[in-house]
Amino acid sequence: MKPKVYRRGYPVAILIGVEQDHASLWHIFSNVAKPQQTIPLNGDRRDQKNLYNFHEAIINALRPTLKEGVKSIIIASAPRTNYATELQNHISGHHSWLTQGSNRATIALIVGSASTAPQVGALAKKQEFKQLIEENAAEETENILELLEKRLNENLVLYSLEEAENIILSTQSPGKPQPEYLLLTNDYLLGCRQKNRLHRLMQIAQNKKIKTRVINSESNAGARLIQLGGLICLTKRA
Repeated sequence: MKPKVYRRGYPVAILIGVEQDHASLWHIFSNVAKPQQTIPLNGDRRDQKNLYNFHEAIINALRPTLKEGVKSIIIASAPRTNYATELQNHISGHHSWLTQGSNRATIALIVGSASTAPQVGALAKKQEFKQLIEENAAEETENILELLEKRLNENLVLYSLEEAENIILSTQSPGKPQPEYLLLTNDYLLGCRQKNRLHRLMQIAQNKKIKTRVINSESNAGARLIQLGGLICLTKRA
């Protein structure tokens, strides 16, 4: 039996629906959206200290998902509001780690409410939303490509399912390279003849907080992965 996670697909993005008095966080998978957390705004939004604390609470709630390797963030707010822009400005002003470097996130804004499942479903059907997902994914994979080339030069890349299993399923001794990313193309995932084995590895990798990303084969990063066999594991020195 396949793990439940694969019925929902693979991680695609984080959606944040910002309202006047709360924010709703959603984990967007390729097949479905799952609610993560609702963050209340304590006090009056016009109080800058309250607003600052609210934005910080949102960032703190994002950290676990970001650590799992999801770097695409879409911020939504209702028409004629600036809530999404305020959060984006807070990120730019106080969290440069989210906008700079090879592990930076891609952030996009969209008009629309995203507090309830029906609202998120309606938003996800919009062509603009689909386009943002594609654009964010393209930018994200370019960031991953930079990291990949760096690790190739450092001889910190494993090239096969078997090699990835060996390092992910076992505990590595201190001082030895540790698995950081499991990367594969969507074509590799679709065409793998050992799907149960691959799904098990992906599930264990996610459980161990190893960043697991399925990359479009038609992207630049996807094309590079195909050159390397379609699946690789990036490691890092402890």
